[in-house]
Amino acid sequence: MKAVRSRQRVVPGSVVAFARFVLCGGGVGVASSFAVAALASWVPWALANALVTVVSTLVATDLHARFTFGAGGRATWRQHTQSAGSAAAAYAMTCVAMIALRASVESPGAVCEQAVYLSASALAGVARFAVLRLVVFARDRSRWVAAVPATLPVPTNRTVAPADPKALCHAA
Repeated sequence: MKAVRSRQRVVPGSVVAFARFVLCGGGVGVASSFAVAALASWVPWALANALVTVVSTLVATDLHARFTFGAGGRATWRQHTQSAGSAAAAYAMTCVAMIALRASVESPGAVCEQAVYLSASALAGVARFAVLRLVVFARDRSRWVAAVPATLPVPTNRTVAPADPKALCHAA
């Protein structure tokens, strides 16, 4: 009889998770930068960036669910939806960076554009890591909630009457 392995999810520490995030997200980011550059030759740059951002966010969120944060499988639709907010912020950051570049440099070269795009993506990536780790793929939320009491403890040596909301508004 074969031993059945337990499919326990191993949640990596912050340093390991960040290293995996950089590897997976960075790989997708670099591929995205080339895809945006290629697609921008056929469509406006903002549209190319939007299309590539949508596709790369779906791919990266799935990679992060499987490998980065130890979720043990594919990302759920809830996780994809939550991740979309940080992707929208990253899209806005890269657009602002490129608009600022084109406003300050009349005709930037491809290398300059790539450097600005990747720099903006890296900054957005650090913020995205925090959002994904603390919100989207957070573990043991129930433990965090249990650690914070829902109500303040009432001293046992005296009785406390419920507060009258009207009295609180008119207190001197």
